[in-house]
Amino acid sequence: MTTQTMPIAAVPLLALAPGTPRVAVITGSYGAGHNSAAREIARVLMAAGCDVEIHDVVTLLPFRLGPLLRRVYYAQLRRRPGSWETTLRLLEPDHAAYRVVTRLLAATAARIVEATRGCDLVLTTHPFGAQVLGHARVTGMLAAPVVTYLTDTSVHPLWIHAGVDLNLAIHEVAAAEARRWGGRTAVVRPLIPERPAGLGAPRQEPMPGDIAGPWALVTGGSLGMGRLEATARDLLADGRMTPVVLCGTDTRLRRRLSRIPGVVALGWRDDIPALTSACDCVVQNAGGFTSLEALASGTPVVTYRPLPGHGVANSVNLEAAGLIPWARTSTDLARFLAGAGLAPRRSHLPMGAPELLDLITGHVPTEVAA
Repeated sequence: MTTQTMPIAAVPLLALAPGTPRVAVITGSYGAGHNSAAREIARVLMAAGCDVEIHDVVTLLPFRLGPLLRRVYYAQLRRRPGSWETTLRLLEPDHAAYRVVTRLLAATAARIVEATRGCDLVLTTHPFGAQVLGHARVTGMLAAPVVTYLTDTSVHPLWIHAGVDLNLAIHEVAAAEARRWGGRTAVVRPLIPERPAGLGAPRQEPMPGDIAGPWALVTGGSLGMGRLEATARDLLADGRMTPVVLCGTDTRLRRRLSRIPGVVALGWRDDIPALTSACDCVVQNAGGFTSLEALASGTPVVTYRPLPGHGVANSVNLEAAGLIPWARTSTDLARFLAGAGLAPRRSHLPMGAPELLDLITGHVPTEVAA
């Protein structure tokens, strides 16, 4: 696809004065990453003087469709994870399933449009929101401009709708994919929770008891998805680091891992940035928000045993962007662990792009490819 660039500085999507602008952020509680991004967007905009409200597409979709889709998604990832890759392929534009899903989402637009009535800008951090809001813009149901914040470094076509005014990607690799699907896209500086004070600050013990370090934090997102037990056993076999596994909301996984000598199994945590900074490396499998927090903290990060579908796609792009290496074998993982303790503690996030606020208010002379 040939791209054309157009300046957006002359046509801001949000004017901060006069008055207090109203902004709606549409998230989707299918895992915690979309919500985390929504909260950070809200924090930035509220600090700039905006009145911000966050809505969950799970509760806005009619006929309890949102909770039903969430249960199906969770069950699929837990019981048949390999089928998720097939599902994502079937949801690409040249398949009938894509047309069915996008038309179904378009038909649910009324409740989401009503929730955003009177807002000066609507942002979304979930592909369902992008499809619904893009349809609302094209059909004239929604007058306010719409921005999609792409939380993944790989961009599935469901993220992109031609009616969305601007897509924001945290790296040019993701931006290129969004443009390939027809999205008007700019690269934005990543939004992450504020870090613990100082990368060189003394580390605090994140776990109770006498747990030997160094520590490798193993994460499968807020749901504890993927082959985390196999990863923990590979770390034990290597012997360099104690595996500290974030089991998230999966209490069964936590009980199972707690019975393995040498494995530290943690449940839900609300101190992930501090925990990440305290560990010596992060072993991740999905490329989600925890990975960005780790990159910001300076903790070495590696992909290992990625989730099928979006996990593999994110892994490919994170490696291509030079952000997170992908250990495809236990030997690769061992080489990474051997060098993790020698890596300097500095943020590895790409921070050269404009801030989100500057992009949407037109305060930077940037260009957008479409």
